[in-house]
Amino acid sequence: MPTPSTAIAPRATPWPGGAMAAQSPADLVPALVARVFEEAPAAMRGRLLEQLIKPLSLLSLVAVANGLFARITAGNGWSSREVNVEDANRVNPADVVALVHHVQQVSVQAVESLAKIISASPVLAGSAAAAMLLTLLASQARNRTPVAGNDFDPTP
Repeated sequence: MPTPSTAIAPRATPWPGGAMAAQSPADLVPALVARVFEEAPAAMRGRLLEQLIKPLSLLSLVAVANGLFARITAGNGWSSREVNVEDANRVNPADVVALVHHVQQVSVQAVESLAKIISASPVLAGSAAAAMLLTLLASQARNRTPVAGNDFDPTP
């Protein structure tokens, strides 16, 4: 019988042994997003990817997952940033981990906005990974010091 820390580890976890207990929240979020992505139906996968690639430039997308996400957005029309079902099915969880790591450096809000998509999905309502991710994202949002009065502040 697996230990509790490995029983919930995403199959795509790039860390030795797949144990999540010793990971920082910054490393745990990408692993949980990848697990939720793995469990999500194809149409939902596209929506999750769209949310993650939205804040990234073409150059950023080229730098992630060997340019997979740049090819996806270029093939679907750069301005639309829509991810169709076929493209979402070509993405593996390790690519999602790389994407989320990159997005966390650019826009924490983009990762946190996944909570709205996930919580609105009845399919993911029973997912342990989704519940853990939502809890972690809420905790991070509460603990973050708001940045105000700069050009990058997303609030008016």
